[in-house]
Amino acid sequence: MTSLNDNYSLLAPGPVNLHPEVRKVLALPMIHHRTPEFDAILKRVLKGIKSVFQTEQDVYLLTSTGSGGMEALLVNVLSPGDKVIAIVSGKFGERWADMAKTFGAEVTIVNVPWGEAVKVSEVEELLKKNPDTRAVLCQACETSTAVAHPIQELASVVKKYSETLLLVDAITALGAYPLPMDAWGIDGLVAGSQKAFMLPTGMTFLALSQKAWKFVDQAKCPRYYFDLRKEKKANNSGETFYSSNVAIIRALDTVLGMIEKQGLQELFRIIHRRAEFTRTFGLKLGFGLYAKSPSDSVTALTVPSGMDGQKIRLHLEEAHAITIMGGQDQAKGKIIRVGHMGYIQDEEQVRLIECLGHTLRFFDPDFISLEHISNITDEARAWLRDNP
Repeated sequence: MTSLNDNYSLLAPGPVNLHPEVRKVLALPMIHHRTPEFDAILKRVLKGIKSVFQTEQDVYLLTSTGSGGMEALLVNVLSPGDKVIAIVSGKFGERWADMAKTFGAEVTIVNVPWGEAVKVSEVEELLKKNPDTRAVLCQACETSTAVAHPIQELASVVKKYSETLLLVDAITALGAYPLPMDAWGIDGLVAGSQKAFMLPTGMTFLALSQKAWKFVDQAKCPRYYFDLRKEKKANNSGETFYSSNVAIIRALDTVLGMIEKQGLQELFRIIHRRAEFTRTFGLKLGFGLYAKSPSDSVTALTVPSGMDGQKIRLHLEEAHAITIMGGQDQAKGKIIRVGHMGYIQDEEQVRLIECLGHTLRFFDPDFISLEHISNITDEARAWLRDNP
């Protein structure tokens, strides 16, 4: 594999390229998490992160991957035997459904073909038949397929049921495109540090609606580390309950400052521009679009007939020092996935298209000519110039 250098480009759906200012903060000397200096940082972060969630509710910071946050949402509102509707359209939907089963929930799975978004009418019919359902689980973006689900429409259906909660895995979505928690009526929202927040892997951020908090004390699922009541009490005293992840929280403080200065809507626009660019020029190279409801945070491209997506991504990494991801399970070898979050420069996007062209040519010299690659690369550069 090519050794990592200044030309290395991380264009996966997460983790992502870190902003230079984040890298500087991560290199600072360690401080203790029970000091006035860190208390001030934590206070700013707990207030500032609400703007990304677009909520008036408290947001909790847990040292865990996003999967821990998914578990935390479940165990704080569910009891064994509760009815749960789980929308499964890929690997992460499968994971959340399995978690709910592990904690004793009675899970009804809505199987959605990979590459497609859930039909809200199916969930609506299930709720009519099972009005005592405690929670509906859905990914905002199913990372394994790059599909964006219709969360606003789902929320409008679920909010009609006073005892039912909409829990949303927004790990590959929050901060990348609009998911206003309060305005849409989302009851549980979870994010991960290594995606649109431009940080290393290692923290999860989550919030519950007032409606969801009604069920926290009566929930009977086992919980200890992920008991949000402990975290709520500690946060109200200006601390985290367990040892704080000082390095990432300090870097999050920097990121939230950048988002506030830039504006959340501008961040959404920039990520949308990257997605449009990738879809436009991926198709020009001869790839197809896998997701019928494509997310702005990650794009899944179907590979040309006769080629292997796993080999394409491996060659791109070894020969060109660019990391993207391939497909999983039934999509393995059939797609490649390109992330649009994090610190990505225009020239990195142009180089991705150029190197993908050369990678296709490596596997089939007759598939695409050098002249065609050159022309598409020039078009790509012009597109970015004309669409600032």
